[in-house]
Amino acid sequence: MKRLSFSSMVIMLIALGLSSCNDTVKESKTSEPKQTLAPTQKAIAFNIKKEVSTIDWLGSKPLGTHTGTIDITKGTFYLQEATIESGKFLIDMNSITVTDLDQNSGKESLESHLKGTVEGKEGDFFNVQKYPTATFEVTGVTEVEGTKMMSGNLTMLSISQNISFPVQITNQDNMVQVKSEPFTIDRTKWGINFGSKSIFDNLGDKFINDDIQITIDVTAMM
Repeated sequence: MKRLSFSSMVIMLIALGLSSCNDTVKESKTSEPKQTLAPTQKAIAFNIKKEVSTIDWLGSKPLGTHTGTIDITKGTFYLQEATIESGKFLIDMNSITVTDLDQNSGKESLESHLKGTVEGKEGDFFNVQKYPTATFEVTGVTEVEGTKMMSGNLTMLSISQNISFPVQITNQDNMVQVKSEPFTIDRTKWGINFGSKSIFDNLGDKFINDDIQITIDVTAMM
C-alpha cells in the first residue's frame, strides 16, 4: 500500500475537519423567487438599526477558510401581534470585510478580489462597482418541527433566489431581533462561479467550495 505524503495527510485531515464542521450547519433550501408579502393595515413597522445588524460569512477551500462580515444598511420588518408579516433589508456589498487576515497577510488583497475592484477580476465574485447592493425580502415565516423558518428572496448580481433558513425571533417592547442559525447557500445559484469545481474541470486542489456559510443578525426598532 502506498504511503501518504505528509502534505497529502494534512490536506485530507483539513478536508475531513471542514466536512465534520459543515455537518452541523444546515443547507438553505433554494428555489425560484416567490411572491413577497405586503403588510396589513394593522402591521407595525420596525426599522432596522444598521449599527447592530450584520451578516457573518465563512468561505472554505481545501487548505483552509476565510471569515468576514457584510453590513446591513437599512430596511423594515412589519409585525402584527409579534408575528413578522413582511420585511426587506438592504445589504451593502461594498462593506465586505475579511476578519481572519490583517494588512500584512493579504486582507486588503482578498477584500479587493471579493469586491471585484481589481482590474480584470471584476466578475470573479461580487462586482460591487456594477452591483453595489444586495437585498433580502421576506416571503414567509413558518414553524417546522418546533423550529422557526424564515423564507425570502435573496437578490445578488441581479439574480433572485428564494432561500429558507432557521431563525430565532426575539420581540421585546419596541425591539425585534432576527438571528439565524448558521446556514449555507450555494454561490453558483447566483452565478458566482470562480474556482468552482462543479463548473470547471482540472482545478485540482485549487478550487473554492460552492457553499458559503452565513449567519444573519438583524435588530429593528419601532
